Amino acid sequence: MLRARAQTWAALHAIRARMQPGIGEEEAKAMAAGVFKELGMERLWHPPYIRIGPNTTKTYRQRSAPDVRLGENDIYFIDLGLVFDGHEGDVGDTFTVGQAPEQEACARAARDLFADVAAVWRGEGLNGHNLYNYAHERAEAMGWRFNHAIKGHRISDFPHSVHKGGDLGDFENRPSSGLWVLEIQIAHPTEPFGAFYEDLLTDIAPEGGRQHPETLDTH
Repeated sequence: MLRARAQTWAALHAIRARMQPGIGEEEAKAMAAGVFKELGMERLWHPPYIRIGPNTTKTYRQRSAPDVRLGENDIYFIDLGLVFDGHEGDVGDTFTVGQAPEQEACARAARDLFADVAAVWRGEGLNGHNLYNYAHERAEAMGWRFNHAIKGHRISDFPHSVHKGGDLGDFENRPSSGLWVLEIQIAHPTEPFGAFYEDLLTDIAPEGGRQHPETLDTH
């Protein structure tokens, strides 16, 4: 599971390195397919979601508004579900390009909120339902709208539907380490943009208390 997670993060950052102003979402997904091949991905377990600008407020169940392209000062997120060695990886993060301070603050807030909720899970052993209640309260306190439609889920060896334990946000027990994905999606209270972050919940906290600190730098 950890190797699948690491490889999926590698794919996400390889896609990020290729994202340039002017690219559209369909072009970005076509580019991502080449990255997956380079990294030896076995298959997708969910299609890649690359959302740009106003589409960053949408969930995976909602279609993107067409013809949206990455602006010179803009925001986008990448959500990947890849299979390596028969195991599922599922990660997501949000980035900005150019000078977009409000959007950058939103991206950083999604990461900070994830780290906060994950730390509470480690320290207090909250169940999935209470974790998402906590996430909602913290998001509002931080000044962001929290998307309740995103509730996290279990992953495993492929296909995880065989082992599905329901949504994390409805799970009434403490989620086990290395099996559950915590998903966080927030949005600006008035402007049409948001941010997304997801990763595997693990008992070992990342160094410095943050998930994947290398993702904090925008380009």
